Amino acid sequence: MDSLSSKYEDKNRDHVVKILLLGLCTIVIAIFALGQGSSVNLDMLTTAKILLQIEEGSEIQRLILWEYRVPRVVFAIIAGIGLAVAGALMQGALGNPLVSPLTLGVASGAALGAAFAIFLDLTFVSELLAVLWSVVTEIIPAIPVISFVGSDLVLNAFFFALFVVYIIIKLGSVRGVTAESYILVGIAITFIAGAIVQTMVYFATAEELSQLTHWSFGSLARVDSREVWLIGGVVIFLVPKALEWSWDLNSLSIGGDEFAISTGVDPVDTRKKILVLSSLLTALIISFTGMIGFVGLAAPHMSRLIIGNDYRKLIPCSAIFGALLMLIADTIGRTIIAPVVLPVGLMLSVVGGPLFIYLLLTNRGGH
Repeated sequence: MDSLSSKYEDKNRDHVVKILLLGLCTIVIAIFALGQGSSVNLDMLTTAKILLQIEEGSEIQRLILWEYRVPRVVFAIIAGIGLAVAGALMQGALGNPLVSPLTLGVASGAALGAAFAIFLDLTFVSELLAVLWSVVTEIIPAIPVISFVGSDLVLNAFFFALFVVYIIIKLGSVRGVTAESYILVGIAITFIAGAIVQTMVYFATAEELSQLTHWSFGSLARVDSREVWLIGGVVIFLVPKALEWSWDLNSLSIGGDEFAISTGVDPVDTRKKILVLSSLLTALIISFTGMIGFVGLAAPHMSRLIIGNDYRKLIPCSAIFGALLMLIADTIGRTIIAPVVLPVGLMLSVVGGPLFIYLLLTNRGGH
């Protein structure tokens, strides 16, 4: 027994060290990414000195670093964390290792909202929020005035993504619903939303088509610094909530619903809560970035190769891996053919496509 306890402690210690090393690697890549771009390139030491205010640097260096690159790199980390955690939660809740944050139709809902904003100029969401906020500011004058001008596409995408989340909540209330039911409903929503979007594309002008195509590639360049910190605050609040379900996910992954029930876990209620949280994370991020896919699929799988399937460690490891993948993809996209910037969603697909094929091939026989 002592030998088993010792091996368990050594294994846990080894996993913690690996997670810490991944975190350190992510910090190093982030500092490197801050120094790279199409205009001013800085070595890592100079970048770190300017960030820590040990060295002032030139005015143009400080402007580019703080106004442009810091918000982008921070958002890459936040988006990577959110999508990777959402992917790990969905895979655990649905018992399917090939599920990603785009599976349940949340991304298709966001794409439908974006298409309505672009093709039909459907902006009732921003107009409604503007009216509601003006009422709030009249009641509480201390609240600052917020302009929703120019946010039509993002707000529409988020609203329609939330509508899909509402469908997921209602589905979770249906008695006898299974994990497969969520996946099948997600596929149905994806086909329905895709058909509506394609119909609008058929009648679209060249300008409208270009706008939707650019949104669908996925990009980190659309978010300003104020939005970065707002999204970051929400992600930081939601991710620790995911860790509260680590034991429940472990029960579901070990023996399915029957084993989970024997340990006191309600699989239906737990699955509904987890899918709602992961869908909210996905909706929040992709409404700003556009379609970004493979992080939520690849990061949890890479984490399993390193620390196994214990969700107490898999969730934080997936978060770090997601941030690392997003940083690498965005840095390559910004620098490989500078000054042209390739969308991060495109770069992730280039990296994630071969990885997805590899996962399919190695998943034969259910292993």
